[in-house]
Amino acid sequence: MTTIQMGPGRPRHTGSRSSERPAREEILDHAARMFVERSFSGTSTREIAEACGIRQASLYYHFSGKDDILAELLHLSVRPSLDKVEKIEVECPVEVPEAALYLLALIDVDTLAKAPHNIGKLYRMPDVRNSGVFREFKPALQELSAAYARLGVKVANGPVAAAISCNQLGGLLVQVVEVVIRIRSGDDEVTSAQAHAVAATCLRVCGVSENRIALASATAEDVMAVLNATP
Repeated sequence: MTTIQMGPGRPRHTGSRSSERPAREEILDHAARMFVERSFSGTSTREIAEACGIRQASLYYHFSGKDDILAELLHLSVRPSLDKVEKIEVECPVEVPEAALYLLALIDVDTLAKAPHNIGKLYRMPDVRNSGVFREFKPALQELSAAYARLGVKVANGPVAAAISCNQLGGLLVQVVEVVIRIRSGDDEVTSAQAHAVAATCLRVCGVSENRIALASATAEDVMAVLNATP
């Protein structure tokens, strides 16, 4: 099996601002850590600025406020996957429809594995879920769930299709992939083997046979190589 490189989240920053990192990136990095550790409502822009070693006014040069920072972090946990959906559907061969779902799951695992400081945890925090920012973010989550549903119904067997609606299947597949958030909770890296296990589980949820899962895995890796080579 070809190894798909899975990256850990960005390391925790322990010192003052590094001249090698752009201020905007550093603000997002510290905010992600503080939102996850302290909660969104329990973190102020002043504290984020102090952690970055900049003045609060400098933070406002890059972001209009805390809500703006949260919005960008939330989209970092979804947008890289959404941006690949169309290419996945175009590049995966029609004779192996399972490969498209498998590949989306692999890419989505990678997105969550690389998101700074496991920001997928923010989805479940009451102060985030009750915010206007999250309400504006929900369409992106729904778009991702719809992509899973669209790909899932193409490969679901008869009993699965009869037991669960298209929308429910999409939501279930999203939940399978979000196990990555729990894996990262102990500061563990997400391995390539774990990524493939999650992708295979998505196909098993749809009732796909093991021999088709093996074919989907091999096909998905071939398509991944094409996507990675595309500018």
